Amino acid sequence: MARSTKGFVIRPLKESELGEMVAVWKRAGLPYRCSGRDKMDALKLQRRAMPDLFLGAFIEGDLVGVVLGTDDTRKGWLNRIAVVPEARGRGIAHALIGASEKAFRKRGRRLFCVHIEGYNKESMELFEKEGYLREEDIFYFTKRERKDY
Repeated sequence: MARSTKGFVIRPLKESELGEMVAVWKRAGLPYRCSGRDKMDALKLQRRAMPDLFLGAFIEGDLVGVVLGTDDTRKGWLNRIAVVPEARGRGIAHALIGASEKAFRKRGRRLFCVHIEGYNKESMELFEKEGYLREEDIFYFTKRERKDY
């Protein structure tokens, strides 16, 4: 499923590339909860269950962008989209979103969702450009058994 676009290639990540994915998160400024839900064993299990939804963008073999999709059987969720600073402005995030949506459609999903924290205006603008609507009347609640999860 590798697809070349504007000097980069998007394809599913291999399990051996999950460490590089974490490095992209860190370089992009995303928090990494190594003992919580981002624990490597948990990521491996999730990727094995949904290998078509763990996508990476590569420039000359280097991983520069990632998105983790999850399918709850009703909706497709885009999680942890990140592009390293030096590769921004090339349309990589847009292409990752499009590739995720395509993978969700193959699974029969027609509703795509994303959670964005209030401080992340750049991500809000990105998803608005992609046609996502901000739902003002939906509130996100969490119950965490551990702070690092």
